[in-house]
Amino acid sequence: LMAGHHLTQLGSMELAHLTGALPCRQHYGIKVTANIPFWVMGQRKENLPSVWKMFTSWDYLIGNPETADNKYASITTSFKESIVDEQENQKDENIHLRRFLRVLANFLIISCLGGSGYLIYFVVKRSQEFAQSNKQNLSWFEKNEVEFVMSLLGLVCPPLFETIAELEDYHPRIALKWQLGRIFALFLGNLYTFLFALFDEVTAKLESEKVIKNSTEWNLSQYYANYSSFFNTTDVPLPNVHPADVIRGPCWETAVGIEFVKLIVSDIQVTYLTILVGDFARAVIVRFLNYCWCWDLEAGFPSYGEFDISGNVLGLIFNQGMIWMGAFYAPGLVGLNVLRLLSSMYYQCWAVMCCNVPHERVFKASRSNNFYMGLLLLVLFLSLLPVVYTIMTLSPSFDCGPFSGQEKMYDIIMQTIEQDLPAFVGNIFVYATNPGLIIPAVLLMVLAIYYLNAVSKAYKQANIDLKKKMQM
Repeated sequence: LMAGHHLTQLGSMELAHLTGALPCRQHYGIKVTANIPFWVMGQRKENLPSVWKMFTSWDYLIGNPETADNKYASITTSFKESIVDEQENQKDENIHLRRFLRVLANFLIISCLGGSGYLIYFVVKRSQEFAQSNKQNLSWFEKNEVEFVMSLLGLVCPPLFETIAELEDYHPRIALKWQLGRIFALFLGNLYTFLFALFDEVTAKLESEKVIKNSTEWNLSQYYANYSSFFNTTDVPLPNVHPADVIRGPCWETAVGIEFVKLIVSDIQVTYLTILVGDFARAVIVRFLNYCWCWDLEAGFPSYGEFDISGNVLGLIFNQGMIWMGAFYAPGLVGLNVLRLLSSMYYQCWAVMCCNVPHERVFKASRSNNFYMGLLLLVLFLSLLPVVYTIMTLSPSFDCGPFSGQEKMYDIIMQTIEQDLPAFVGNIFVYATNPGLIIPAVLLMVLAIYYLNAVSKAYKQANIDLKKKMQM
């Protein structure tokens, strides 16, 4: 009676989803639960989990059509995952051959990662040599070689990793995690290699700035000494020198910011061209040549391009990481990124609706909804490390930028605290930066994380036990 009461309260939309899903659910349930025993080793197992999933997955409180569509897709994906799980459990394989192939696949992927890092370091060093020569003699490729190589590596390596991963024959969920981890290592390694090579250039620029600064100070001291001795006065006016005639330092902050801007612009161009050529042109060829070709282009090669949700989200996260890292050197990157995200949203939406098909892989990277949020937090932390290193270690340019005249960039913070804020605020900052307070605070946070993790596991186990009691 209660079930009938709930069904009468459902709208036609919910009933359509429910009745339309039941046949496919029965099909999935029969396939998955065909060989599941009722009793195993004298202990009661979870009885027919696919049947429970089939009849209890729907949420009868859903009243929004879009939410109902999402719930229907989630249930379908859950059954597909169960079928693949059952197929993976029934595989009979040669364990020694499988181990050899997995070692070989990891060796090939590590070689690709190492070669990618070396190639980026090589082209950055070569671009520094090009910067010292006459720019009019350089070709377009030589001027943009670093950005072109980094974008090309980000475009070619992920599909190559996926092809090599076929040798491992992991479970689809495990294979997806390995693929995301390798792409994560690729993007992060390329970005940090790019930064290390840039910091070598920054060190060279700082050395040249010291020479220019010492020369400028020596010339100025000679001017004051000569003027005082010639006119026999201590009231020496400032030298009348046109600003264009003053020898300026290389201003390394601007150079690093320019490299980040070029990298972002190059990434935008490669992304848009990839969608236009790799997805749209491919879809046009498949659509119109399929009728007069020797084989089925839609079902076989080349078929329509698949939309990889995990790969696109990971690329979006690393693009945001580059913005966080480069915004310190080029603040205009924030506005450029906003324009890029707006245009990319509509452009990729058009590509998905017109040119792409759903990805063949049905597994999600994680059963948790916070997986990508945690990954974004990790990228934020890793993106701030070079910025903090710059602020605390490198000396700013002496004649350009907001930190000129300071020994270190963080000195401006201490000056602001001492000169512009009340005295008690300065004392608070002094006590807050005391290691005697920082170390206990870190230990307290570690203990809090451990406690919350233990409580979360306890609640999860309690939910599992309660679910078993309800089924009994």
